[in-house]
Amino acid sequence: MNNAEILLTITGIMQEVLELPDLKVTLETSAADVDEWDSMTHIQIISAIEGKYRVRFALGELQALKNVGDMIGLIQKKLTK
Repeated sequence: MNNAEILLTITGIMQEVLELPDLKVTLETSAADVDEWDSMTHIQIISAIEGKYRVRFALGELQALKNVGDMIGLIQKKLTK
């Protein structure tokens, strides 16, 4: 699975969780860029991503993420293990 495919999937998840069907997500998108992205929706987004890709993230891994691009990198790392 390539980065573009993962970005498309994450975009769909975020649009659904945040209830923003027109949300544009880039590799640089972070919680600071989206008003609706608060701590509760963050948990929902992470949970949905874990379910979709059948991976689990450690708290330390999540704390190191700065943006969606970092999340995609982490997903790629988990999928290649």
